[in-house]
Amino acid sequence: MKLIDETIVQKRMKSRIRNNNILKLVFFLSTLFGLAVLAILIYRVLEQGLTWINWDFLTGRQSTRPERAGIMGAILGTMWLMVVVIPVTLFIGVATAIYLELYAKRGKFQNFIATNISNLAGVPSIVYGLLGLTLFVRAMEFGNVVLAGGLTLSLLVLPIVIVASQEAIRAVPQFLSEASYGMGATKWQTIKKIILPAALPGILTGSILALSRAIGETAPLTVLGIPALLIPFPAGIFDTFTALPMQIYYWTLDSSLVAEYAYLAAATIIVLLVLLFLLNSIAIFIRNKFQQRY
Repeated sequence: MKLIDETIVQKRMKSRIRNNNILKLVFFLSTLFGLAVLAILIYRVLEQGLTWINWDFLTGRQSTRPERAGIMGAILGTMWLMVVVIPVTLFIGVATAIYLELYAKRGKFQNFIATNISNLAGVPSIVYGLLGLTLFVRAMEFGNVVLAGGLTLSLLVLPIVIVASQEAIRAVPQFLSEASYGMGATKWQTIKKIILPAALPGILTGSILALSRAIGETAPLTVLGIPALLIPFPAGIFDTFTALPMQIYYWTLDSSLVAEYAYLAAATIIVLLVLLFLLNSIAIFIRNKFQQRY
């Protein structure tokens, strides 16, 4: 009887090891496939666009002639978008996370709000574009200006910032707050002096990654009717504008008529990738440099 039990155990162990090796191989091949596709895309983009990047391309205006086209207007439009998105997203997102984690009473209402915020993070971006079109462009009559685009993108990434901030606040050790209360500090003093500084690396890391997504979004701006025509450089949040993702989108469409536009789109993709790489590097630096261990 004992021999039979040992045989069964050995068979089960062999089966589990075999299944583990099969799944490990499947996961490895899946990762390898994704990396291969990414490498091919990056290679194609670099091959087509690298030779088109020069000072005139980075500082020039848009033109109907591909050899004279530049993306300074799109770069400035993207920067003005971030002027709106960054303060709105950080202030509202962090404030909401503080309220939900430190002020709101635990119960069905708090769970309902938290669940809906998490669900909003998975809503397709084009839905936020429709919301921005209805609310900011038409109802508030902003038009397709920087302010409308920035507020729309803020709504898009706001759930991500809230969730990331909640996780960062939740990760702060409880004994730090208790020590602060024990020394006579008020709740707001504890939040300001203890909780927020400890949670700041996580908050900034999540926020920068969310802002990286906002920079690369095209669908909401397309719904808002953001042009990619020969418009003046934007000088404020109430000016019409274009952005790097929109410029890529329109040049990709125009490449069916003029082949050189495909190279301009590839060059603009490189610029956008460099910008996103810098933002993600900043997020990693903040996490590694300023994260405190308790």
